[in-house]
Amino acid sequence: MAPRANWKGVLKVAELSCPVSLFTAASTSERIAFHTLNRQTGHRVQRQFVDSETGEPVEPADQVKGYEMGQGDYVVLEPEEIAAVIPESDKVLDVQAFIKCDDIDDTYFDRPYYLAPSNPVAQEAFTLLRESMRSKKVAALARAVLFRRLRSILIRAHGNGLIATTLNFDYEVRSAEEAFSEIPEMKIEGEMLDLAKHIIRTKKGKFDPKTFDDRYEAAVAELVKAKLEGREIKAPRKARAEQGRRSHGRVKGKRESFVPLR
Repeated sequence: MAPRANWKGVLKVAELSCPVSLFTAASTSERIAFHTLNRQTGHRVQRQFVDSETGEPVEPADQVKGYEMGQGDYVVLEPEEIAAVIPESDKVLDVQAFIKCDDIDDTYFDRPYYLAPSNPVAQEAFTLLRESMRSKKVAALARAVLFRRLRSILIRAHGNGLIATTLNFDYEVRSAEEAFSEIPEMKIEGEMLDLAKHIIRTKKGKFDPKTFDDRYEAAVAELVKAKLEGREIKAPRKARAEQGRRSHGRVKGKRESFVPLR
């Protein structure tokens, strides 16, 4: 079954136009998710918005957005006022320029999407653009209204298709200067540098995402399976160690019996 497109439009490069579809490339929807339940009844609980001062429930029709100007001072914005400033989408991925693939700082990378021709007629133009970019080793900088915002998008050749990465706005990316400000200028040379280079050579490898296991996800899946099957659930090692520390000094009559930790 073909995946569902997140967005459909036209990829436009000067006079060349190509109908395309945008698909999610990375998603957290496969992760295990929990619901919050009432321990007494087993029923799911519901969230309810209440007035922070009166404690009274507030119906959806009475809820509005507010921009805080100061402590307890807000500018109230009605839904129709917010809707009026959302940019209108023309469903066009408009390529502004082509740049070298390594010219952009990946700190600006936000979210990746797969870009594919949306119908068989578009495949020739799509392939022409993809192979031209690949041969020149360039990426396309485009702009489009995606998900209610005008976004900058980096488009690169990727296998048989293209990958479109939305970019963070400049104001969203924090300067590295503050994080690195206390790192002194140091000159490393001689044996220490040779040793570091040797370690790097011996640890040389290839990127294989299949080797990166999500241990938390696997542990939660096993926990759920164990409870469904009625198996005894072993306490985590850290919890067992904590329990051992609490029982380190036990009283038998008037003597203390110290139990060594294993």
